[in-house]
Amino acid sequence: MGHATRGAVRNDADRRGGYYGGMSNPPFPTESGVLTLSGPVGALEVAVDLPEADVVAQPIVAIVCHPLSTEGGTMHNKVVTMTARALRELGITVVRFNFRSVGGSAGSFDHGDGEQDDLRAVAAWVCEQRPGEALWLAGFSFGAYVSLRAAQALQPQAMLSIAPPAGRWDFSGVQPPGQWLLIQGEADEIVDPQAVFDWVDTLEQKPELVRMPDTSHFFHRKLIDLRGAIQHGVRRWLPEAG
Repeated sequence: MGHATRGAVRNDADRRGGYYGGMSNPPFPTESGVLTLSGPVGALEVAVDLPEADVVAQPIVAIVCHPLSTEGGTMHNKVVTMTARALRELGITVVRFNFRSVGGSAGSFDHGDGEQDDLRAVAAWVCEQRPGEALWLAGFSFGAYVSLRAAQALQPQAMLSIAPPAGRWDFSGVQPPGQWLLIQGEADEIVDPQAVFDWVDTLEQKPELVRMPDTSHFFHRKLIDLRGAIQHGVRRWLPEAG
């Protein structure tokens, strides 16, 4: 993604309420760790996971969104952290964060609307701090919903959606990029797999769909398989693969 597009993301966030905190926000860290950003309703707790030391760093930052806040979802969820691990092992810098009302993030749950604002605030900071690098979005369950709803505004180069809760949340009008990987467990007890497959069938721009048999919503005993599916699906999108 070029400088102009990334700059537009930052300006859009500024227009929507000055989420980007300017000098009040910390610089992008040189070591993995947790920091606090100035968000639309107060503090946003953010974790930065730098690429594995033994791989070539890619000019990509992926923001990963967590599952439903009111059901215990956090940036430390095991599917979220495995997604981060899978991407880091490919040389991608990963940013996880807690939506409003979760962990050290201020505010109250806002049914996905305010959470999109939180995501835009984090993306604005990433764009400011890492200009010229590609932006990827990823999300698990409710996080997949939030990232997909925000995709039109943020214009990511690529997207990864894991168990998007089609049938439970309104996915009408989402506009993901052409590079889009969707992973769905076929034994998901929370998100109806068939509702996801039916929704995909209605889309003009379809994702690469990976169906994982005998796999529950939280990928119990399947996390290593999830890592493999993510890496197999996105590796060809890396600059070196071109």
